Amino acid sequence: MQTLSNDLKVTVTNRQIFQIVLPISASLVIPNINFLTNSIFLGGLGMKELGNAGITGVYYLVLMFAGSGFSNALQAIIARQGGEGRKDEIHKVFAQGQRTMLWFSLGGILFTWFIAPFILKNFVRAEDYTQEINFLKIRVFGLPFLYMFQAGNAFLLGTLNSRYLLVGTIGQSLLNIFLDYSFIYGNFYFPRLGFNGAAVASVIAEISGMVIVYIVIFKMGLKDKFHLFKNFRYDKTYSKIVVNISAPLVLQFILSTVTWLIFFILLEQYGEQAKAISNAMRNVFSFTGVLTWAFASTSNIMVSNLIGQGSYNKVTIVIKKIMWLSVITTCGLLSILNIYSHYFLRLFGQDEVFINAALPVMRVVSVGMLMMSIATTWLYAVTGTGRTKMNLLIEIIATILYLLFTLSMIKTFHLSLAYAWSNEFFYWLIVFSISFWFIKKGGWQKHVQVI
Repeated sequence: MQTLSNDLKVTVTNRQIFQIVLPISASLVIPNINFLTNSIFLGGLGMKELGNAGITGVYYLVLMFAGSGFSNALQAIIARQGGEGRKDEIHKVFAQGQRTMLWFSLGGILFTWFIAPFILKNFVRAEDYTQEINFLKIRVFGLPFLYMFQAGNAFLLGTLNSRYLLVGTIGQSLLNIFLDYSFIYGNFYFPRLGFNGAAVASVIAEISGMVIVYIVIFKMGLKDKFHLFKNFRYDKTYSKIVVNISAPLVLQFILSTVTWLIFFILLEQYGEQAKAISNAMRNVFSFTGVLTWAFASTSNIMVSNLIGQGSYNKVTIVIKKIMWLSVITTCGLLSILNIYSHYFLRLFGQDEVFINAALPVMRVVSVGMLMMSIATTWLYAVTGTGRTKMNLLIEIIATILYLLFTLSMIKTFHLSLAYAWSNEFFYWLIVFSISFWFIKKGGWQKHVQVI
């Protein structure tokens, strides 16, 4: 069992890596189980609902990953302070991070209600527009609770208390599944809300997630240990640190998921079946990628902590360790998924025609995910150095090339859906190439970002 040391310093061992990775994986399972169960139950309503869940799900992913930008910044800052022995300053950056994220969540709600409907109207088919917009207007009210959940997790991760992320994860997941089944179909005397039932269920699940993580922080004595919630007022110095480190990451995450949203909109021309298949593939990425993202977050935390210790010579060593562990576990998961692909695809309630059409796409997606397991480890290592503007530059370059590649596959050459999904491998190859070059050239060691 992991213990919290007074200096909060990590060690470069497989044991330390898994002590961080496994609880993160458990915490990431929650939103991905929510997405998966939403899709499964909505697939029971019909192929149209399963397809529409793709665009609404990716839209919400944009907002969710914006929060991930903030939480990754908080992880890096808190881990750096722990590595440098500045434990007493953690509560200040945590409070300012919470303030910033709450304001951003308000902006996300207002944008979804008053601006997004006008933008999406130009891209979404008329027969799907009303259903998708009404869903999003409900779904977005979970955003403040999701962001506070992410902030709480960032604190636990940055202070090497990741084991506490496990508390309540199973309960929250079961609650979401129960409410999905109840609200979508009107079971157990709940109102039958159909497509919107998934939105209501997810919002309630996010509220419960936030409540659980802060109960843990209070009950485990972490509030007193780190003097949390001592002062929630605006602090110019620490607010500036949070914004400077997080802003490039937020833009990076928004860019990466907006391009996915554009991809899903472009898929409109392939028809309902392609949209439904692509939503299933989104769930493959989200659910199977849990360990990949957990290893990536571990790379962020450990690199930042080692820099705080002044152990620059260990940075590349720990990145390679994490990368190979990520690749091995991803290969294992993808092998299982591809061997039993028919069983997985049947979860979405569609016929054999759907399954046979989805199989070649799943093979292509699997190759892309393997590349992702390599690339994310190096990308998040860049985050750990504090040079988050470099993260943004990597994202801009990769996004531009990704969109050009996607447009050529879909609009220029009019290739099949499987070829269109090869854009994921191309995207992550670009991300890996630039991130690897940045870390290996070593220039960041001379100009370590002060956080």
